[in-house]
Amino acid sequence: MKTIWAAIVTVAPVLAATPAAAQQRPSIGVELNSDENRRGLSWSGGRVSPSADIFTTSGPFEASGRIVSLRESDRHGGAGVVGDLTLGAGTTLGLVTVRGRVTGHLFGEAGFNADYVELGGSAAYTLGPVNVDAGADYAPSQDAIGGDNLYLHAGAEAGIPGTPWTLLAGIGHSSGSTGNGFRAARLRPGGDYSDWRLGVEHVTGPVTLGLDYVGTDVSERTASAFPLADARHSGGRIVGRVRFGF
Repeated sequence: MKTIWAAIVTVAPVLAATPAAAQQRPSIGVELNSDENRRGLSWSGGRVSPSADIFTTSGPFEASGRIVSLRESDRHGGAGVVGDLTLGAGTTLGLVTVRGRVTGHLFGEAGFNADYVELGGSAAYTLGPVNVDAGADYAPSQDAIGGDNLYLHAGAEAGIPGTPWTLLAGIGHSSGSTGNGFRAARLRPGGDYSDWRLGVEHVTGPVTLGLDYVGTDVSERTASAFPLADARHSGGRIVGRVRFGF
């Protein structure tokens, strides 16, 4: 609990300092996931993970923060919590919306300095109930992740007209250089890999229910050579989630 409050203290002043926080009421939510899963990899060791988030905008500028319980994650050196702080901006070019951002991942209770920074960009196109997007996230070379890391991704969402249901799909590929294999296994267990996601979402008022199937082509045999790869939690699984926004 002390670590969670420390992360809040770190994130809150930065959000408050942005024009977005001063000019527009933020969107706030709490969420419970059966597994904190990112890019097909479990960040919570396959265990239930609660989180809280905040998002606000002002003109083209965006700011968000999210605090997630990692349950002493093996992947992140025993970290109990991560705070994700993002600052960015977006604009519309014709029918396409483009966004750029910088995200800091701040880990609490890790056995080493696990914090790292990513730069990201994306483009999205919406036609009726269908939205498609593609983008890239790049983490420059940092000791915490044993090199650099590039994540290319694409996804689609399709709302079913007249219903509260939305279908989701996405694919991604992680690659990069390796200077320290032990640390690099955090984001790329066993080396470069691809991931995918198929899901469904139901929204009623402030409540969102979701169910996803996520998978990767990570070889458990190869990944098991690296403790931070957490090879047992790098494969396919079903993830359930419920979020309340206010």
